[in-house]
Amino acid sequence: MAEIDQNKAAASDDPPLRRTSLYDRHVAAGAKIVPFAGWEMPVQYPQGIRSEHQDVRLHAGIFDVSHMGEIETTGPQATEFLQHLVSNDVTKIPVGGAQYSVICQEDGGVIDDLFTYRLGPQRYLTVTNASNHATDFEWFAQNTGDFDVDVIDRANEYAMIALQGPHARAILNQIHDGPLPERMTIIEGNVAGRPALICGTGYTGEDGVEILVAPDQAPAIWDDLIIAGAKPAGLGARDTLRMEVCFHLYGHDLSRERDPVSAGLSWACALETDFIGAPALREVKQAGPKQKLVPFVFIGPGIPRQGNPVLRNGGVIGEVTSGTLSPSLEHGIGMAYVDAEFAEPGIDVEVDVRGKLRKAQIRKKPLFSRPSA
Repeated sequence: MAEIDQNKAAASDDPPLRRTSLYDRHVAAGAKIVPFAGWEMPVQYPQGIRSEHQDVRLHAGIFDVSHMGEIETTGPQATEFLQHLVSNDVTKIPVGGAQYSVICQEDGGVIDDLFTYRLGPQRYLTVTNASNHATDFEWFAQNTGDFDVDVIDRANEYAMIALQGPHARAILNQIHDGPLPERMTIIEGNVAGRPALICGTGYTGEDGVEILVAPDQAPAIWDDLIIAGAKPAGLGARDTLRMEVCFHLYGHDLSRERDPVSAGLSWACALETDFIGAPALREVKQAGPKQKLVPFVFIGPGIPRQGNPVLRNGGVIGEVTSGTLSPSLEHGIGMAYVDAEFAEPGIDVEVDVRGKLRKAQIRKKPLFSRPSA
């Protein structure tokens, strides 16, 4: 994640960078602030990415993810509308449930990946990626057609805090009365006496919750969670954590030029629902993807980065989409699209890292999993 020239940014026609309601907390904690998806966000704190990563794996970390967007869908045909728009089977979400999906172009290219929470029989809240929120909301709005539905941009009404790690729930229980949501569910509750939506979801491969709250209430909740034992973590650790468990990142592993079948997301595509893009994806599935997204590890030194060519017997067979040095595994890891014939676990490949070939091997997902007790 590279910094941009702030002077150049100020002189450009781009809108000014936004700040979350937790910005002052990050500055006070000594965080390194970088531009990200139109926001000024903490990439790391003084303790460093590796320490933050291990805090989440071993204890509990807290992330400001208020840059994410929210779209509320309500109305008599809210379910039918979302069934037309998103890839997964919305009818399978119970009230109080959560579901992962993507939205696609007609040709099957991915516009974004999303989490949708069902707050009532015909009331849904969909969380979007920060960089895609405006585009996503426009896509929702322009596809309402004849559906009896209201689509509302709620992004300015929520701050979002992710509390992740094996001790996350114990920490939250110190300031929350009542039961916490199970995995892939959502409840309305009070965190330190403040109304909040508490979601049993996350982006780290660890147990935990994501808390949606009014922006002016977020700083006090952040403070209470820190006092209760959570350690602040930035975007850098969020990235290394998600790569170890092979979670996709839009703009890297997902894009308009790639389809979800090739990305290994067929499980989130209910092709029988005929959502936008489903006909194209049925063709991909029937013919078989030309390339598949696979995880890999380096056998030896080096750190893979997005755009690095992947080779087999001297020929290019694909390209790295995400790469990092894994703090848990202590070697380079990543994900890459490779020709389907080379997408099986155990196949040896090479990755060209700035002109130097690094030995690597295709592996199964996830690359990191907690040892059994």
